[in-house]
Amino acid sequence: MSFLAALLDPSLPFVRNAFLAGILSSVLFGVLGSVVTVKRIAGLAGAISHAVLGGIGLALFLAAKGLAPGFPPIAGALVFAVLSAALIGVVSLKAKQREDTVINAIWAVGMSVGVLFIAKTPGYADPMSYLFGNILLISGQDLVLMAVLSVLVVAGAWRFYPQIEASAFDEEFARTRGVRTDAVFLATLAVVAVSVVLLQTFVGIVMVIAMLTLPSGTAGYAARNLRGMMILASALSALFSVGGLALSWQTNLPSGAVVVVLSGAAFLGASGVRMLVSARRSRSASCRPDGK
Repeated sequence: MSFLAALLDPSLPFVRNAFLAGILSSVLFGVLGSVVTVKRIAGLAGAISHAVLGGIGLALFLAAKGLAPGFPPIAGALVFAVLSAALIGVVSLKAKQREDTVINAIWAVGMSVGVLFIAKTPGYADPMSYLFGNILLISGQDLVLMAVLSVLVVAGAWRFYPQIEASAFDEEFARTRGVRTDAVFLATLAVVAVSVVLLQTFVGIVMVIAMLTLPSGTAGYAARNLRGMMILASALSALFSVGGLALSWQTNLPSGAVVVVLSGAAFLGASGVRMLVSARRSRSASCRPDGK
């Protein structure tokens, strides 16, 4: 069955859920990814995304042992994500020289704690589904949460765009103009943390950082400002998500991995074109007498 036929088949609602999840997540990848890329905080976002596994493992363990019956993994992931974002944010602002150490520690310890709790959870618990995700398991509730978060993120970006743009490109100048750059930074980390919890169901914890950087990185070669970068990155994310989902359906490959490979190929292609154009311009300038 082709992907289009499966998408229109009433007996396959999970395919339509996956399609809608790809579109909705593209808004978050595009808007937040642009800010993450411009501010060069991909490492911070990566640490938060990997620390989420600790919360998932803890939630599974507590629920299985009866210590917290019905405690959902997404709640544990959310707690760990917000705590990690707060810790990284405070250290980044107050002790810049310790930032790399704290980021690497949260990255490694969060994942290790998650693996340990999952290993001690009674019954079968496969961390691979959380690490690499499965968009075909997206539920209607996940779509509602993703839609609400997408609306909130877009509304926040629209309302505070001048402050976000100023603090993203030049914090010192923004601070002299009265922009509360520290508050913008902490708010950005908090929103990224919440988004990571939802987005890990799409491409998984390991790959979510790639989708936060690759589409926006590709868009950065053509966009003239942050707003244009957000719009173009969202469009590219949607293209990669839907294209990767369709290709994975036809080839029976993991959808998250296919989406990231497409995104990476596009980024490398755009980077190559940019290098060729720059090299050609340099040769043309060097051939002119007296640089004229």
